[in-house]
Amino acid sequence: MQLPPPPAPLPATVVDAHTHLDACGATGPAGVRAVLDRAATVGVCAVVTVADDMTAARWVVQASSWDDRVFAAVALHPTRTATMTDADRAELEQLARAPRVVAVGETGLDYYWTRLDPTCSSPETQREAYRWHIDLAKRVGKPLMIHDRDAHGDVLAVLKQEGAPQTVVFHCFSGDAAMARVCVDAGYVLSFSGTVTFRNARTLREAAVLVPEEQLLVETDAPFLTPHPHRGKANEPVNLPYTVWDLAALRGQDVAELAASSSAVAERVFGFARRAHGSVPPIPLAGR
Repeated sequence: MQLPPPPAPLPATVVDAHTHLDACGATGPAGVRAVLDRAATVGVCAVVTVADDMTAARWVVQASSWDDRVFAAVALHPTRTATMTDADRAELEQLARAPRVVAVGETGLDYYWTRLDPTCSSPETQREAYRWHIDLAKRVGKPLMIHDRDAHGDVLAVLKQEGAPQTVVFHCFSGDAAMARVCVDAGYVLSFSGTVTFRNARTLREAAVLVPEEQLLVETDAPFLTPHPHRGKANEPVNLPYTVWDLAALRGQDVAELAASSSAVAERVFGFARRAHGSVPPIPLAGR
């Protein structure tokens, strides 16, 4: 699938807080570099590439060593937890401790697919794995990156029962204004993808207006969820400015201000400067 034309460059640099470079077809160092070079032309200065299964978890950790602009998050996606073994848990913990792994994720609950696919992990299995990932995030001292699809109540309830890690990120936030208020009051960070640009996503767009800038991230979730006006086409980090431009207009916020504030949140949440190893410099965020 061909990428849509690139958006106008942003007036300040921005971080893609959640993408899947492997699923974008970036199979090796040259491919990763090409994706990041395309993104850089429009102001996307860094990405967090996220695992959803064990193969991806190994790959994202490796990919984070190929380019200074790439960081990683590791976990088993809730729909992939039916076959999770003790060996998987041990390996995930080892991977989660890698210096350029900045989060444990994506984990959480997905009741959408449990209704559609009888082979998908059951809600009970998902909740057990979610609890384990919450504990892992606390053990390794890294943010918890949550996937929540049609499971808002249980995602919040389990998080409360287990005790949230110091930092919680709701990737591709999909709740309404009431849920956004609960998350904001709890100190969680909400990350918005291309879905917030969809004109039929009224309740999500209402929620996005309520989030303080110090608790807001932006992401592509590429290759999924391509933003308006290219919904349904191929997605990559290069498309992130479409979401930033649209979200800034929705919130009545200056685009440069939103880009800079979301980048500052990403740096704070993921600790880019701390995670950069060797001679790798800090990510060049706006205003530096």
